[in-house]
Amino acid sequence: MGPGFIVDGFFLVKSASASFKYKQQGTATMEPQALEGMGHLTAVIAGLGLSAAAGFRVFVPLLALSIAGRMGAIPVADDFAWIVSLPALIVFGTATVAEVASYYLPWVDNLLDAVASPAAVVSGTVITASLLPEMPDVLQWGMAAVLGGGSAGVVQASTVLTRGASTATSGGIANPVVATVETGGSILTSMLVFVIPVVVGILVFILLCYCLRTILSWLCKRPARA
Repeated sequence: MGPGFIVDGFFLVKSASASFKYKQQGTATMEPQALEGMGHLTAVIAGLGLSAAAGFRVFVPLLALSIAGRMGAIPVADDFAWIVSLPALIVFGTATVAEVASYYLPWVDNLLDAVASPAAVVSGTVITASLLPEMPDVLQWGMAAVLGGGSAGVVQASTVLTRGASTATSGGIANPVVATVETGGSILTSMLVFVIPVVVGILVFILLCYCLRTILSWLCKRPARA
């Protein structure tokens, strides 16, 4: 399976669900006035947590958001109702299995990072935008890109460095262990963010600080190696 599947699958959801209006009872969408059962701040924190999880695995948090939205556990903006549609659920589920499995293939995991990096930023941006309260489009997408896309990008960049170091030191033998930790982190974060969003938000903040430190440390050492 080619690494391009991870991007094709993501954009397939939008085209497959564009005309699909999910109106089944129990599906949560955001009314302009307020979020039902979840405050604005909590919803944003949940979006950041899911975005960080997208840095580990692109489709795991999208699948979690789709399931949670269909169950009524979290409201999504009306413009993003396609996320909780049945076609989206099927595509996210299939893409999740393919993505997770691909990271256990020798050398494919490193190649997949080249595609997963921009896809993670897109995923984080969409997730955060879907959970933001109603606001002008420019502000909504700007905040989503900075907060959600930025969080996903930082985490994804740190995983690329970790996998690269693992490949260099072990010849790729230790990569499945790295892949397992990443997948587990993405699944755990995507689950707990709906149960204890504030706690997860704090942990995600610590994770982002650690990832930024790792990236900056690598950048500082790079000229010395040259």
